[in-house]
Amino acid sequence: MKILIIGAAGMVGAKLTRRLLDDGQLDGHQITQLSLVDIIEPGVKAADEASSITINTKAVDLTQSGVAEQLISDQPDVIYHLAAIVSGEAEADFDKGYRINLDGTRDLLEAIRAGHEQNGYTPKFIFTSSIAVYGAPFPDKIHDEFLHAPMTSYGTQKAICELLLADYNRRGFLQGIGLRLPTICIRPGKPNLAASGFFSNILREPINGIPAVLPVDDTVRHWFASPRAAIGFLIKSASLTREDMGSRCNINLPGLSATVAQQIESLERVVGSDAVKLIKREPDAVIRGIVANWAEDFDPARAIALGFEAESSFDEIIRVYLEDEMPAS
Repeated sequence: MKILIIGAAGMVGAKLTRRLLDDGQLDGHQITQLSLVDIIEPGVKAADEASSITINTKAVDLTQSGVAEQLISDQPDVIYHLAAIVSGEAEADFDKGYRINLDGTRDLLEAIRAGHEQNGYTPKFIFTSSIAVYGAPFPDKIHDEFLHAPMTSYGTQKAICELLLADYNRRGFLQGIGLRLPTICIRPGKPNLAASGFFSNILREPINGIPAVLPVDDTVRHWFASPRAAIGFLIKSASLTREDMGSRCNINLPGLSATVAQQIESLERVVGSDAVKLIKREPDAVIRGIVANWAEDFDPARAIALGFEAESSFDEIIRVYLEDEMPAS
């Protein structure tokens, strides 16, 4: 099996790469080739380069002419499209957000369509969407049938890509699966430009003894899953068939609804009160305005029926971080 990961240098891409290399197979098929691409060349350990899996890495700009065609020239069986400009950056730079999040995705879909029409190439195409495709006002819980009404450029770009994916899937050019990821928390590494980044920052930095800024009220509620759960979603999705997905190829995923106050309470229970003292409240009107239009809670019945799983408590999410990112602590 040949697998292509677009956005492999990002946090989710790197963790997915690690999981695939460790497993050596996907959906019962031995992995023979793993192609890793991003705007910067993804790193690979020397030990992995000596494995039986052929690993190709490359720095590419998906929006450049001809790049999409090059990426699928060897016809990978599974394509993970994870690359995107995150929410805060997409809102701040309108042109960049549409160029990368929409135009790059459309170019990739068109390259696949051309391959399908030329020689029947029909890959499994797994696209990471977002709960940002939804906008206020919300019901108490968002069900699978709730309408798209994004209120950010990022959410709009993801919603358009979902519609494109559904149409290319309907026409049989590919088998598309769009995963509306919860906000991933706790993200390892340094803060990024996502407007949701503070959800991780107020936990990750204090865990590591560093002050963190909370820009919203403690009453803000949101929908979360851990990086470990996110990788599980991506692995699980590769096993789904057209019959499993039916006529709707985009899906809400399981997660955990929690307020900022509940996040902080979990931090105190799992790590201690000294960590909580490092959180500084500094309201940010821009971030508060963006967050006010975000979904708070879901009923992802369809995904649960298909076998997707996530954490059931925020204590568990914090413990996942400690186990996966600070194993010696």
